[in-house]
Amino acid sequence: MFQNTGEKGTPQREAEDVPRRRANNRRGLGTRGHERPPIQGVVGRTSGQIRLTVGETTQQQPSQPQVERATSRTAAVSTDESSAYNQVRDTGRTHHPVGHSPREYARDDDGDGVREVHGNTREGIWTGLRNFLPPFRGVHKKYLAQYVAVFEWAHNLKIITAKFLRLVMTRFISNPI
Repeated sequence: MFQNTGEKGTPQREAEDVPRRRANNRRGLGTRGHERPPIQGVVGRTSGQIRLTVGETTQQQPSQPQVERATSRTAAVSTDESSAYNQVRDTGRTHHPVGHSPREYARDDDGDGVREVHGNTREGIWTGLRNFLPPFRGVHKKYLAQYVAVFEWAHNLKIITAKFLRLVMTRFISNPI
């Protein structure tokens, strides 16, 4: 996922600077320098746990270690056809790429009628993250990773227990803002 960010709250220092504009419309893959940093995500289909990382670019170098850290060696990894994932098989993991270019979005590899090779679980996470960010009315690229970490924490929490609420409330009451 690419998230539009900017430098919200940072004053322009020089008069000849081009004013910042809304909706950065640069084509192609985003980078942190172009104010569209990539967010890479790994979703456990059985556990439901997610791991999100804000990156600099979408090149193979940053993507490969994230996949290795977030998955076990026996994991089956479903990705798109991006070249950033070309070496997943070399790490011992099973790799099932889905080719969006030829209009493929899900595939049934074992012939049982269930299309188990897809990226739709991850796409649902992106929808949740995109719905989480708008109330903040713009995100400074310097703080995007912190917003993403809060979303990841809330998603992985799943169940709010009485014990958790007591812990949070006790800390808040003893250390008021």
